[in-house]
Amino acid sequence: MSGQLKVALIGNPNTGKSTLFNDLTGLNQKVGNFPGVTVDKKTGFAKLMNGQNAEIIDLPGIYSLYAKSKDEQIAFEVLYDKKGKLRPDLVIVVADASNLKRNLLLYTQVADLNIPVILVLNMIDVANKNGIKIDVDKLSSRLGIRVIPVNARENKGVEELKLAIHNATKIATQTKTIEVEELAPALIDEISQNFSVNSPYEALQLAHQHENLSSLSTTESDHIESLEQKHSFHSSDSQAKETVARYNYINDLLFDCVHQDESAKGETISNKIDKVLTHRFFGLLIFVFILFLVFQSIFTFAEYPMGLIETGFLWIEQWLSGVLPAGVFTSLLIDGVVAGLSGVVIFIPQIVILFLFIAILEDTGYMARVTFMMDKLMRKVGLNGKSVVPLISGVACAVPAIMSTRTIENWKDRIITILVTPLMSCSARLPVYTLLIALVVPDNKLFGFLSLQGLTLLGMYLIGFFAAISAAWVMKKIVRSRERGYFIMELPIYRMPRWSHIGIQMYEKAKTFVTEAGKVIIAVSIILWVLSTYGPSAKMQAIDKKYEALLKAPNADAAHLEQEKSAEKLETSYAGILGRTIEPVIKPLGYDWKIGIALITSFAAREVFVGTMATIYSVEGGDGDLISVRQKLAQAKEPDTGLPVFTFATAFSLMIFYAFAMQCVSTIAIVYRETKSIKWPLIQLGYMTTLAYVASLIVYQVLK
Repeated sequence: MSGQLKVALIGNPNTGKSTLFNDLTGLNQKVGNFPGVTVDKKTGFAKLMNGQNAEIIDLPGIYSLYAKSKDEQIAFEVLYDKKGKLRPDLVIVVADASNLKRNLLLYTQVADLNIPVILVLNMIDVANKNGIKIDVDKLSSRLGIRVIPVNARENKGVEELKLAIHNATKIATQTKTIEVEELAPALIDEISQNFSVNSPYEALQLAHQHENLSSLSTTESDHIESLEQKHSFHSSDSQAKETVARYNYINDLLFDCVHQDESAKGETISNKIDKVLTHRFFGLLIFVFILFLVFQSIFTFAEYPMGLIETGFLWIEQWLSGVLPAGVFTSLLIDGVVAGLSGVVIFIPQIVILFLFIAILEDTGYMARVTFMMDKLMRKVGLNGKSVVPLISGVACAVPAIMSTRTIENWKDRIITILVTPLMSCSARLPVYTLLIALVVPDNKLFGFLSLQGLTLLGMYLIGFFAAISAAWVMKKIVRSRERGYFIMELPIYRMPRWSHIGIQMYEKAKTFVTEAGKVIIAVSIILWVLSTYGPSAKMQAIDKKYEALLKAPNADAAHLEQEKSAEKLETSYAGILGRTIEPVIKPLGYDWKIGIALITSFAAREVFVGTMATIYSVEGGDGDLISVRQKLAQAKEPDTGLPVFTFATAFSLMIFYAFAMQCVSTIAIVYRETKSIKWPLIQLGYMTTLAYVASLIVYQVLK
């Protein structure tokens, strides 16, 4: 093939497809959505021979072309839509070499679509270790295609795969796997005559899936429906016959090409480890202990790089104040942009450490076990095991977590999962938690090694989890449905983490955090600086005249008066007016009007809280008052009492508010897109805000 190829990667879940995608593309990849659908699409570019590039499309992991969810529908849509921008020239089917019988079902379906195919036998090392000997040449000859054995984790066989991609033909060479025409001869014949199809199997798939294909017009879909009725076509019966025929073909194929060394059989290491890690009682205890280690590490390992970043921003502020003339622009740059940006960048080490551990747990195969262990608990509160995936994903970000609920077929389970997932403490809450914990929780050790700060952070994440579970139990009683959900999952074997791929994930997550959160925070910081700097002109001028007179007095403390003037101007500004307006509502929670401003701006994104407080206290401080945001909050005093603003009771009330409140416009938007109704995001916003207010009120009144 010449020019830039389009290559689609397809395979069952847990076959190492994403690892192979990373091997082929490295950092040259991007994540977006499939056209018209909010399903994640990963694309990247692989460098082949002679300067040729191939665009690699990583399709969602599926077991079969027969779709049960939106993610699965995408696969056939991409392979079928000849006018689509993603239509591949070549399909690479990634199969687990140690479990070929199951994996080859998808291969036979893709092969019968008559698109050029390469079969990749991934995890060939595991197959060899288990005594499975695959005659690759014979398998290739029987299938009529290139078969490439690969160990994607160690990047073995990837260069051979690139060469095979480079030399691939535009013509499908694979042999037919089953006699598709026998399943519905008259219907397949009529669809083939009326529609542009590559093969009889594509015609059969149109009969099965025409209602879900966006590339078909309503008229075309209705035409296929009429043909089905004309020929008394029953989709489920046809699928059952097809599956039996395919497994008969696969059994014959494996009998000739694959041999099992009986002496190598026995209990696998993964099964032995699972007896401990998935134990009914000890398994959950081990999971909680692992979570504690993660949160302990977030405080311990992030402190030094955070200190360096903090010092760096103080130096930048000092340098800018030295080289720029005093004035509005300098104030905007230092007190608005730089102060707001520091509130993002300083937490990158903690975000990176969190995603490092999440990536390790996923890469080793442990996260799949957590999903398996939580299935029974999920069912007791009215959900099913598939709800665990979005809930655990919610620890990173609620937006992709809610999108992942598409795999839940049961409508009731899916709606409840969508409604409760934002209660899971996401990475956007991490900067708020760690900042407030560092302010009020001493860095003491229990028994010489248990960090109080780490335990508190673990507690905040567990509060979010139990709140989500409790809310789901309540909603189970309210939302009615007769559908029953099910949960089927194959546990991957335990593997050593691949540090290069974990590094790629950490880089991508940190970049996303800085670019996505950073854009919002800087925009909010600039708007906030304007609102905090300007106010009703008559009142602002009166303050200027008042302090001009005071500064002329003998023995006037210029520095102290300047600070008082800044504080009074902030209170009189538009931001101050806004904060004072809502203060009576939030005062019972222990919050002053400055925290009130942060609560409002945080509805853009929770992590804006830190940048908001940095901007407010920067504007309030006098010229040259360059200290870090953590020091500013620690030194903040109540003007009436002289007591610290951030007391133990206030800090914990604030953390509880952020744990429960729906302060994320992006999440509200994605819930609307997923449910196609404004009702559900409004219900979500209402119950979460009420829960946050009541819980924070109780916490403050008890602790104060």
